[in-house]
Amino acid sequence: MSMQAAPGTFRPDIEGLRALAVSGVVAFHFGMTGLPGGFIGVDIFFVISGYLITRHLQQEIARSGTVNLWRFYARRARRLLPASLFVILVTLIFGYFILSPSEQQFYSKGSLFASSYMINLWLIRWTVDYFASDASNNPFIHYWSLSVEEQFYLVWPALLLVLARFRPAKRDPFLLLAAVAAVSLALCWRLTAISQPWAFYFSPLRAWEFAAGGLASMAVSQEWARRFRFSPALGWLGLALIAAAYLTVTEDIPFPGSIALVPVLGTVMVLLSGAHESRIGPRSILGLQPFQEIGKLSYSLYLWHWPVIVYAGILEPDLTIAHRLLCLALTLVLSLFSYHFIENPVRHSGWLAAKTSRSLGLAAMLTATGATVAYGSAALASFNLDSEQRQVLTSAERKSAAREFDSACVLERDEIAPRACEFGAKNPKKTIVLFGDSHADHWSTPLKRIAENNGWRLVTYLKSSCPAASVTTWNTVLARNYSECDEWRKLVFGQIASLKPDVVILSEYSSSYVQNDINYISSYQIDVSEWAKGIKRTVETLKDTASEVVVLRDGPLHKSYLDKCVARALWQDESPSVCDTPRNEAVEETIPAAERKVVSEVGHASYVDVVDLFCNKTTCPAVIDGKLTFRDRHHIATPYAESLAAPLQRAIFGETIVGALQDRPAASKDGHAAPQ
Repeated sequence: MSMQAAPGTFRPDIEGLRALAVSGVVAFHFGMTGLPGGFIGVDIFFVISGYLITRHLQQEIARSGTVNLWRFYARRARRLLPASLFVILVTLIFGYFILSPSEQQFYSKGSLFASSYMINLWLIRWTVDYFASDASNNPFIHYWSLSVEEQFYLVWPALLLVLARFRPAKRDPFLLLAAVAAVSLALCWRLTAISQPWAFYFSPLRAWEFAAGGLASMAVSQEWARRFRFSPALGWLGLALIAAAYLTVTEDIPFPGSIALVPVLGTVMVLLSGAHESRIGPRSILGLQPFQEIGKLSYSLYLWHWPVIVYAGILEPDLTIAHRLLCLALTLVLSLFSYHFIENPVRHSGWLAAKTSRSLGLAAMLTATGATVAYGSAALASFNLDSEQRQVLTSAERKSAAREFDSACVLERDEIAPRACEFGAKNPKKTIVLFGDSHADHWSTPLKRIAENNGWRLVTYLKSSCPAASVTTWNTVLARNYSECDEWRKLVFGQIASLKPDVVILSEYSSSYVQNDINYISSYQIDVSEWAKGIKRTVETLKDTASEVVVLRDGPLHKSYLDKCVARALWQDESPSVCDTPRNEAVEETIPAAERKVVSEVGHASYVDVVDLFCNKTTCPAVIDGKLTFRDRHHIATPYAESLAAPLQRAIFGETIVGALQDRPAASKDGHAAPQ
């Protein structure tokens, strides 16, 4: 026997769902590989919010025929803003001691957008930039979902009011809301394939998840729902879908896209089932005390867990299981504190609830405070930047060698038509072509200098994340095969043939495309044998149009972002050597061995090993001769690249530039640099 829960009564299964959602998110961010899809807990939260807010608003519309928007916003402000701002302030304070001033400047912008509920919009622009900083060190990035929720709260009441107005015309609000959800889902599905950051962060493209919860709320009040006899089975099926998503969805799968339907439908099924009390349904499990306690803390746990694990990872890059458990304990303690002393006292304040204006005034004050503190934090960080730290920051900001000369030299992902950039002599003695991705780009600085000093011409063909090797690769940003790269490469072959160059130099971020033990990008990385065949196909295509083809070995991959790590070390009065990476952890040997072998099989082609320009026998230093070697983990910092002109010329052309730096070991063809 099942009985429908009365509208407005407490739903323990929803509290249990919150516990499942936040547990998945925390487990994912804390590195629990057994739950690769834990991040979909955010989607569960979206559906729950849609369900609860729609139920509340519909009840108010049924009673009064309208919605008191100001009172609604006041309740939301008391519920969400105090704890949110408190975590932002504490995160900024600890960031002063943990992050470098340059990082403090950048992430203070994130706190500004988080305080004003627009960080999701900031992240759209930030994420689509190929040369943007890494997301994993941003202690405010998790606020994107809170911004989406706040934007939902701003629009949803008005939408439900509009839908309610159609009742006199005998139009069903359920069907109209379903149409809104269908449009949002279709756009989200399409944009996931075209521009995943928009699909992920943009609130209108996530509206279908909130709408799914809203539709579930409307369905519960329908006659057919009250007579539904199989609600326990529906609930268990919903939990099974959520579990399947947690266990099988990975970052490699295009998301949200169609796969987000799995956790969303699962959550809807559990919500529909939980509207009926049953001893054999999932409501009996989700209502257990552990789920209830975690569910109560879910908001605070979500706020605290990310800055805790981010700062822990900065202080101790190699976090052990024991470290992660300590982080979990700290997250729990902080959550309990903010729940009992910040969140609940403000949320249940009779004085604030007595007048809507008081709550709205509090919201305005908190928002202004967050923005002011964020601005002050950025200003203080700028003041604290000394000359040495500014030099590191400058090295990191000169992000792309080609972009330093011509901002249009490196094609973006969606561009196909080749664009040649030319440097050096107009009537050259020799023409050199540089061909590849951003790792080819960072060699354009020394090659430009070589060309200018010798009366040669340098022509570059560069495209973001697109290797010169004739293989189809998977693009993690586009979340699909990179067809634009294949088309561009074929067109470049034709343009190079028309140039008839003396030398074509190939360079690419090979460890990002090929399976290896140093650099895991995604499960879509190709086999090394397939990669070697692609290298050989490209070299054989080019050897008929160029006097010589040179393949540059890829450089080392550091364990940390050197610009950030060295800046932190200087801020904390430590040696930059703390950012060095052991050579055996930075240098991959399997891919170069396969590349060297196939290149040796082709006439008029050579393989140049450049690793010893960055590493000694045991270590790959972060700083050499006072210069930052890499601006991130694997792109050469431009000032250091400038110092490599002489050894690079000796390695490729067997010649020396008069007056160039001579104290760098020369890279060598088909081998390693001579030992120092």
